[in-house]
Amino acid sequence: MSGDIEDKPQPLIEHLMELRTRLMWSIGAFFAAFIVCFIFAKHLFNALVVPYKWAVQWANLDVSKAQLIYTAPQEFFFTQVKVAMFGGLVIAFPIIAAQIYKFVAPGLYKNERSAFLPFLIASPILFLMGAGLVYFFFTPMVMWFFLTMQQAPGEGDVAISLLPKVSEYLSLIMTLVFSFGLVFQLPVITTLLARVGLLTSDWLREKRKFAIVMAFVVAAVLTPPDPMSQIGLALPTIILYEIAIYAARLVERQRARDAATEAEGSQDVAKTDNV
Repeated sequence: MSGDIEDKPQPLIEHLMELRTRLMWSIGAFFAAFIVCFIFAKHLFNALVVPYKWAVQWANLDVSKAQLIYTAPQEFFFTQVKVAMFGGLVIAFPIIAAQIYKFVAPGLYKNERSAFLPFLIASPILFLMGAGLVYFFFTPMVMWFFLTMQQAPGEGDVAISLLPKVSEYLSLIMTLVFSFGLVFQLPVITTLLARVGLLTSDWLREKRKFAIVMAFVVAAVLTPPDPMSQIGLALPTIILYEIAIYAARLVERQRARDAATEAEGSQDVAKTDNV
């Protein structure tokens, strides 16, 4: 089928062919991005290690002595594969999102397309905002918290030093990135649900207490078992929930204005008919 979005009924076999085409484009984009990222996997991993270096500086330690280790021969190789998959997904996401939109758009009305497209653009931007918050603030903060637990050798004490494994460090930062990225989708999800009438700003305000409790529960499940990262995820979640309430209120006002405009138009048509 052509790449243009066609607004017409299609039989099931054509839908399946269209789905196959979109899947092929999405998988091809991811595979190409994965190959490129795997070639530069070590450079990408070094970029991910920068927050750890910041944490070492915050702890007043010698940055030149900061190191990551791996204890299995294949561990660093598979870590590079995970880095390439992570980078490939991030790079290919705009293409994947475009393919999803092209597949879904023929089944939407024009006003639904115009409402759906801004959220498709806002979603990756919010995800990147959450990832940036993790990279520049929360990962250094969490690693600083762990570094402060080290013990220097002294009378009656043995030296206890932090030597993170490459796989565990990558797992930590990826968990934080995905957790914050998903949490930052809250305004998008609630606004979409408000647009289709599945929730209201009043309902969100009534459930605020439960949302605060759930924010800490979800943070405890998604983040490592330390209070810094759990509180660090829960607080932005609560702030985003308040933003979601405001966004839902804006949607309700817009719907009310549209309904009033439509009612005025109907009255004008009725007056014209009577004349």
